[in-house]
Amino acid sequence: MAKYVFIESRDPFESLDTRFVAGVAIELMLRGNEVTVFLVQNGALAARRGASGSSLSRLVEAGAQVMADDFSLAERGIQVTEMSPGVQASNIDALVNALVEDGCKAIWH
Repeated sequence: MAKYVFIESRDPFESLDTRFVAGVAIELMLRGNEVTVFLVQNGALAARRGASGSSLSRLVEAGAQVMADDFSLAERGIQVTEMSPGVQASNIDALVNALVEDGCKAIWH
C-alpha cells in the first residue's frame, strides 16, 4: 500500500480539473492506497460547508483524510464552524510531516 498526498491549491469553482484530481485520489484508494488531500491557498475555498461543485464529500465518503490549511482558511474568511463535515483544519507542519513519511508520493495541483 502506498501513501499519496494531494496538495490542492486551485479554486474548485474556477478549475473544473479539481474533479479529475478527486477522481484519481478515489481510484487510488479503491486500489488499497492511503490518500490525504491537503487544501491550500484557493483550494481551501472548497472546505466551506455547502460549497457547490466541490468534490470533498466524495473524497470523505471514500475514506480520504481531508485537511485544510488554517492560514488559507483564515485568509479567505472561513471559520472552522463553517467547514464541511470530514474536513479538518490543520497547519503546514502537518503537511510537511506527511510529505517526509517513507514512501510518500506527493501530487501538487
